[in-house]
Amino acid sequence: MLTRRQLLKHAALLAVFPGNAFDTIASVEGKKNIFKIGACDWSLGKSSDIGAFDIAKQIGLDGIMVNMGSLENNLHLRDKSLQQQYLDASKKTGVKISSLAIGELNAVPYKSDARTEEWVWDSVDVAKNLNVSMVLLAFFSNNDLRNDAAGKKEVISRLKKVAPHAEKNGITLGIESYLDADEHMDIIDKVGSKNIKVYYDFRNTADAGFDTVKEFKKLGKHMVGELHMKENGFLLGKGTIDWRTVSNAVYETGYYGDGWMQIEWAMPGGANLVESYQQNLQFLKNIFPKPVY
Repeated sequence: MLTRRQLLKHAALLAVFPGNAFDTIASVEGKKNIFKIGACDWSLGKSSDIGAFDIAKQIGLDGIMVNMGSLENNLHLRDKSLQQQYLDASKKTGVKISSLAIGELNAVPYKSDARTEEWVWDSVDVAKNLNVSMVLLAFFSNNDLRNDAAGKKEVISRLKKVAPHAEKNGITLGIESYLDADEHMDIIDKVGSKNIKVYYDFRNTADAGFDTVKEFKKLGKHMVGELHMKENGFLLGKGTIDWRTVSNAVYETGYYGDGWMQIEWAMPGGANLVESYQQNLQFLKNIFPKPVY
């Protein structure tokens, strides 16, 4: 049965699509709400390297998540001339720029290094220039927030300052960490911005010792911005994550986020990268075949 909201939406579309309109509407909505599948450029062996587009095209991916750069190159994606090269490569290959990441935060921590405030602020502008809506902020290694109350307090303070900039430009900053759902929600609540969300990684959550599906459901569809799909050292479906249960949880919650999921680190050692990622891509297409309404 259609909800009142869906009926109103259909009524609006009927004015645009005459004739056999409901078939057309179903097609439009289905296309809009089926997940697009990309991969992290660093997982393709091309971290912050424009060559990732060609590999992604060979695999058949919809897009790539792009690392903004390193300390050594001063997070070079902030350079507008390089941004244009990325836009040109995307147009040429048909592979979209799906989202951005600041992986360097793992080495130069956002929770303590003053330089990173400029990086995160600038990432909002880069995302807008590249027509993407998600920036992943990595909180691992030197930036790990577990058992670090002072670190979390500083991150909250810094996110409060950058959140209005993100809101103004329509960009979401996604926290990816080993924290549990309650700790993530506490940070988001204290920042007080709808543009701060969790970048959810099912494998990381399991590795941190939590029930990955339970944690995902606790966060719910409004707290999660985008998804990483990985099985360190294994193809998707060959490790310990029950991906069918994951799929069911995604559909049960009605989660859609920004519409993207990214394959990351999902291949056995020594395996062919392109073939492995083609298998991962098909696996995800098989377990996420339906539109999300």
